[in-house]
Parts: sequence; C-alpha cells; structure tokens
Amino acid sequence: MTNTPGEGDMSEMDGTTAAIVRSGVVAVLRAASADGFAAVADVLVGNGITAIEVTLTSRGAIDALAGLRRQLPPSAVIGAGTVLTPDQAKASVDAGAAFLVSPVVDPAMRQDFGVPFYPGGLSPSEIHQAAQTGAGLVKLFPASAVRPSYLKDLHGPLPGIRIMPTGGIGLDDITAWLTNGASAVGMGGPLLGDAFTGGDLGQLAVRARRAAEAVAVARFAE
Repeated sequence: MTNTPGEGDMSEMDGTTAAIVRSGVVAVLRAASADGFAAVADVLVGNGITAIEVTLTSRGAIDALAGLRRQLPPSAVIGAGTVLTPDQAKASVDAGAAFLVSPVVDPAMRQDFGVPFYPGGLSPSEIHQAAQTGAGLVKLFPASAVRPSYLKDLHGPLPGIRIMPTGGIGLDDITAWLTNGASAVGMGGPLLGDAFTGGDLGQLAVRARRAAEAVAVARFAE
C-alpha cells in the first residue's frame, strides 16, 4: 500500500476519514427537498456506498441528517455538506453529523467542531491553505474544471495532502481519479441520477454497485 495520498496508511487517519477513504465514494445528496434522502441513502448503503453527505442547501437537511443517523447501520458515515458558517456546523453536529464539508476555506470556520472538517479549494494555493487547517481531507471543487492528472501535478509540490475531488465526476471517471491519487471522490448527479424525481431505485442500486466496483478496481491497481 502506498503512503498518502490515495488510500494511504489508515493508521494515520481519524476513524471518520478512514471510513470515507474505505468507501472511496461519498454520495452527495442534494435536492430541492430532503424528503427522499432516507430511501436513497438506504439503497446506496445497501449497495456499497457507505459515506453519505447531506447538503445543507436542501430543504429539511438537518432533520434528514438526524433521521439518517437513526436509520442507517453504524458502518455508514453520515456528514453535512455545503457548510459555510459556524452556526450551520454546530446545527449539523448536534443532528449527528460525523463530518463537515465546505467548498471553500473560510477563517471563520477554523475552529474545533468536534468532528472532522474538510474545507475545499481548486488552485494549489487554495488546496495548501485548506490543508494547513489540519484537515484530514481537502475537497477539490469543482473537479469538472480539471483532469485526474491534475492531482499528480498537485502532489508533486504538495505531497501528502489527501484530496477528495467532487463535482462532475462520472461513474466511468472514478478509477482514473483514484489511481491518480484521490483518497475518495464525491459524487452527486452522475451517481444519483433521477432518484429524487421518481426514478427507479433499482437503477440507483445498479449505479451504486458500479461505483463500488470502480473503487475496488482502483484499489487493486495501487
């Protein structure tokens, strides 16, 4: 097994970060309303995607997050995404969030919320600033703006930073991102498809299994 980045040495990670890296994919639940999150999360976890991010831009997200903590097995790790203020962070943790994710680096968020906090960035300077907070993972957003090889370029001058690309990553892209050094990837639409608008949950299960299989392929190649 390689040193960080990538899957890396699990003994160097906190338990939540290690669980996310083991999953390889974080399902980013974002919709106008969080009403459908329970059913979707159940399918995802049952088919190998055990890291779930509930985005706070979804109406009812905090209540949904609390519900998922009660509903899903202990092996699932549930967090909050698009966390932009300390008040949002506190509300999410109070609801049971095991981790917090933000698309930006904000000095106001440089405090201990009691759970891992993963800030985001895109440029080398932003990625470096995010890592300087001590984050176990840095969210690279939007991943659609760059190619998987960008991670190798970043890891040359910035070795050891665990990066989680998110935004516009398709099912066929997972292996490339992981083999280029991503510790995990965040996935929304390409994984969830039409699941929140009456789509077939059976097809969601198929996509989840494809994603989990892509992670397994990438990990075997390391």
